Amino acid sequence: MKKVFLFDALREAIDEEMKRDQSIFVLGEDVGHYGGSYKVTKDLHKKYGDLRLLDTPIAENSFMGMAIGSAMTGLRPIVEGMNMSFLLLAFNQISNNAGMLRYTSGGNFDIPLVIRGPGGVGRQLGAEHSQRLESYFQSIPGLKMVACSTPYNAKGLLKSAIRDNNPVIFFEHVLLYNLQDYVPNNDYTIPLDKVELIREGSDITIVTYSRMRYHVMEAVDQLVKDGFNPEVLDLISLKPIDIESIALSLKKTNKLLIVEECMKTGGIGAEIIAQVNDQYFDLLDAPIIRLSSQDIPTPYNGFLEKVTIVDSHQIINSVKSLVT
Repeated sequence: MKKVFLFDALREAIDEEMKRDQSIFVLGEDVGHYGGSYKVTKDLHKKYGDLRLLDTPIAENSFMGMAIGSAMTGLRPIVEGMNMSFLLLAFNQISNNAGMLRYTSGGNFDIPLVIRGPGGVGRQLGAEHSQRLESYFQSIPGLKMVACSTPYNAKGLLKSAIRDNNPVIFFEHVLLYNLQDYVPNNDYTIPLDKVELIREGSDITIVTYSRMRYHVMEAVDQLVKDGFNPEVLDLISLKPIDIESIALSLKKTNKLLIVEECMKTGGIGAEIIAQVNDQYFDLLDAPIIRLSSQDIPTPYNGFLEKVTIVDSHQIINSVKSLVT
């Protein structure tokens, strides 16, 4: 085992996969000579050269289209969005092409494409740089969505995403890149469609993902001191949602709290509620509580930004209202 930053874990995953498979290449703004805005591709250009670390113009729709075309012809592109919000400029290519071409071609084309980069609410990055795109992309057929939260799962999930023959949107939180943890020295992968059980418990199931994992665990530390025993699941797979594992937890706890940084309207939490109500309503002893960001553009002002997203006090109060 070795202790690494999350951005280094991602870089190691890309490096190891590029070494293993000559068809893999990275493209995006400043991914080559500069090494990526958050240093995820640092020094890889020296190792693999211009054609495998391809610096593109600031034209997201163009280089996304190029990536999809190259995936159709046998390459395995990794697209880095300098900020995931910028990829809204390539929404047409991602939805109408990446998501649908395998189906509309009658299965003649695979689209082994990874779209990755930083997103989420940072520290005063402004509304346009603080978007959470999971709610935008979750309804597009043919896409998978993954959100990493630790160096360990970041590396294992990215390797799985690169090896997958379907388009995968890989969300990295801008405030987690400098997180440090241990990863194995040996090669490993993590399934793209399973939750991670962070903590076993019996009182309530808390489902979360990405940066909110740490807000939840901060709240759990206090809840345990207060005599509560919550079970915590890191969703990891945002599409498809591992609803079976959530139901398995609900069979023990019969109560559900969802904590997300996504917008409340049309978000991941809304989809989980819909699926639980459709399939596992009888497991619930209380209404589901959903803690989400407010449905407003993220303010630049630091105080206003902070109050738009969920904090540990809200989590603690919600657990106590459900359990007591």
